[in-house]
Amino acid sequence: MTAVLITGPAVELVSLSEAKAHLRVDGADEDTLVSSLIAAARIHMEAYTHRVFITQTWSIYLDKWPHDQPLALPISPVQSVTAINIYDEDDSFVAADPVSYVVDAASLPPRILWRGTGVAPRPDRALNGIEIIVNAGYGNDGTQVPQPIRQAILMLVAQWFEHREPPTLNGPDNAMPPAVASLLKTYLPVRL
Repeated sequence: MTAVLITGPAVELVSLSEAKAHLRVDGADEDTLVSSLIAAARIHMEAYTHRVFITQTWSIYLDKWPHDQPLALPISPVQSVTAINIYDEDDSFVAADPVSYVVDAASLPPRILWRGTGVAPRPDRALNGIEIIVNAGYGNDGTQVPQPIRQAILMLVAQWFEHREPPTLNGPDNAMPPAVASLLKTYLPVRL
């Protein structure tokens, strides 16, 4: 299964002015750096939590459906599945009828299950023959993102702003700072 970002977030979940206030930075000299730290912190935390924060559109590709079980999606929280495209050998596709499947966006991970017989259409294209287009994220702006995540972004931006030297490979600098990790603990995927 491969997930490809189609449309990234329109805004960051923490604004430049919020981050500068947190950092106690006046003036515009550090604006470029702080803006890049905000984006990098969001991307880092999205990878760490296996979630996307601000609304984004993703295409998820797979070769075939799992047999007799729901398909677990690698992206959460899911707002909607906008299309499921089944490709033929000529790279043209047929969109699956939304009535034929159900999306369980409340589960972690979110899932898709075929209704009725549960038999999903088979693609004719051998590789990446199924494309699932998903809108995911907590909402269109940072106010809809849980406050612990917003605070963790501010803390990580502050950490990186204060310590600008590059991390060492395989060293402790590559880990999430403990206070930030603590805030994100409830947003990590559960592993049994």
